[in-house]
Amino acid sequence: MPDAARAPSRLRIATLAVLALLAFAGNSLLCRAALANTDIDPASFTAIRILSGAMMLVLLLAVRPGPLPAAGSWRSAAALFTYALAFSFAYTELSAGTGALLLFGAVQATMLVAGLFMGTRWSAWQALGLALALAGLVGLLWPGLTAPPARSAALMLGAGVAWGIYTLRGRGLPDALAATTGNFMRAAPMAVLAAGIAWPWLKPDLDGALLALASGALTSGLGYALWYAALRGLSPQAAGSSQLSVPVITALAGVVLLGESIDLRLALGALAVLGGIALTLDWRKA
Repeated sequence: MPDAARAPSRLRIATLAVLALLAFAGNSLLCRAALANTDIDPASFTAIRILSGAMMLVLLLAVRPGPLPAAGSWRSAAALFTYALAFSFAYTELSAGTGALLLFGAVQATMLVAGLFMGTRWSAWQALGLALALAGLVGLLWPGLTAPPARSAALMLGAGVAWGIYTLRGRGLPDALAATTGNFMRAAPMAVLAAGIAWPWLKPDLDGALLALASGALTSGLGYALWYAALRGLSPQAAGSSQLSVPVITALAGVVLLGESIDLRLALGALAVLGGIALTLDWRKA
């Protein structure tokens, strides 16, 4: 009976995590499309993204039964805003592969260091899984890399650290939707202020704004709410390692949506990353 009782919890956490990771991949595709193929500037994209995400989350809370709870924190909001703004500015110069390596490498390093400080012990299988996932990610993305511009590389590393901090602060919260809404609401004035500071360089663009709206309302707002809910059942190493799958998911989506060809390198890289992530998960815990 104890094992049967734990099974639904495992399934729910796994489902939430998968949906959130798919949203992250979709968000990456929307961001790349907007910043690479439209005239919108990073500050405008970030402001629209965060504002639309906040509005979507408020609507979700409004239709939920019961009183509207006060949740979230200014520190989490600052981490969210820092990630979003640095991510947008970094991707104006970085290639997709370079940005993915820097971002998720920084996320994983942040989660790993935090886990060690919190006393997390790694088994031999988990250490092997992490090494396999990192090797698969590097093998998948490395051939197309060039030396990244120092400023953009630093921005993307900072975005990864900020996202890692945001992830850690979301673990164990009792109401994921309320916390995510509160964080977006607090991050919104930060994004508006940043856009105001960048006013002379803003470039309004309808296509870019529509992509930012989709990024904020769907793949950011909903995706982050799902991620916060999943974090209640994930260890720091599992949460960090699972995010290494996002570049793989994004690459596979590029094959389907952009007509890119799939080759042995892509297939083996995806297998290594996803297999390594599976090894890092502690299946003994609910």
